[in-house]
Amino acid sequence: MMVLAYIFSCLSLLMSILLIIPQPKFPLSFWFLLPKLPAAALSPYWATIGAAGAIIGVISEVYWTVPLGILGSGIMIWYVWACSRNHGDFEKAFGTDWADKITPEQTRYMVQKRWSWFLKMKASPEPIWERDVPFWTIPGTDRQLLCDIWRPSDGRVSGLALVYIHGGAWFFMDKDMGTRSFFRHMVAQGHTVMDVSYRRCPEVDIYGMVGDVKRAVAWLKANASRYGVNPEKIVLGGGSAGGHLAQLVGYTPNHQELIPEDIKDNDLSVCGVFSYYGFTDLLALYQYMNLHIMEGQPPVPLGENLGSWGGMRYQGRMDILLGGWPKDAPYMYELASPITHVQPDCPPTLLIQGKQDIFCFVKATCEHYTKLVEAGVPAINVVFPKTNHAFDLLLPQISPPAQSALYDVDRFLAMLLN
Repeated sequence: MMVLAYIFSCLSLLMSILLIIPQPKFPLSFWFLLPKLPAAALSPYWATIGAAGAIIGVISEVYWTVPLGILGSGIMIWYVWACSRNHGDFEKAFGTDWADKITPEQTRYMVQKRWSWFLKMKASPEPIWERDVPFWTIPGTDRQLLCDIWRPSDGRVSGLALVYIHGGAWFFMDKDMGTRSFFRHMVAQGHTVMDVSYRRCPEVDIYGMVGDVKRAVAWLKANASRYGVNPEKIVLGGGSAGGHLAQLVGYTPNHQELIPEDIKDNDLSVCGVFSYYGFTDLLALYQYMNLHIMEGQPPVPLGENLGSWGGMRYQGRMDILLGGWPKDAPYMYELASPITHVQPDCPPTLLIQGKQDIFCFVKATCEHYTKLVEAGVPAINVVFPKTNHAFDLLLPQISPPAQSALYDVDRFLAMLLN
């Protein structure tokens, strides 16, 4: 019993310290991400372990473990509360009666609480999952860009479709990585999901990526009737670099410099955008992550396809993505930043990130949100305290910020149906 009191109390306190401790700047901050993610995702259980350690300490008369367990448990309880409390942004964006606009049938398949001990998704028929559907062929080659289509199998379609853009710092990862439970949850609500595989650096630069995502939007609109989708109810969403691309594409449907020639005449507008920790200002990103330390490296020509993970060694190389560092290509940092393109016609936007995000500068996101509101765009900005990058990918059915974020995404998409 004495050993358990010691282990439980100290473990809970250690994880709470890892959760709240300030982190150094990049690149050292990367090593803080690994322990911080489980500290946040499992916070309810660290709280329980701490409380158990304090109780066992009293029973076994190891009294010095009691305050340790209480402190560790208290910090974790605060974190769960802070992540799951109502933030009120829906009222600001959609009016005080926003919840009344969501039908009981829509609500039935949504997350019912901002947090529960274990999030049990509403049961639904197994979705139809069409893998590796081509949506564009690169001219002069036989290489096709592919997507996965997730859709309801019971015919209960909402008419809304989500074009999802994966993350990976613009250099690595691919579709179908850590998103299956999220897509199943979307399909349970009647939504269709297009999970897009786009070209990454160093095969293409920012123009190529934006072009690929816009081609995905154009393809889905052209095939909307095939999937029971309303072409006026297409939403862009993604995480990290995918969140950045979702915003940039969503805000620039008519920006001629960012539209490939083959789809110049297409309607590329969307009805909404949501971004998990997506970058809003690329100059701010460069400064926040101290990317000047990467300047001076040999140039890397565009054109080589390194696969899903081969580009990892180039992450942070903004000179490849944008054609130069800020002193050489300042215009590109403006052009590729969603904040540059904020105007009254921007679609409603949901921004979600953690305050301790080691990659995405939360101050830049908040400035972006303020600019959206000032332009009259319905916008919501959710910032979870003591929460880091990629928080939604680890144990999402347990993690308080992941559950709370999903609660907001459900209701944001429902508002776009009205």
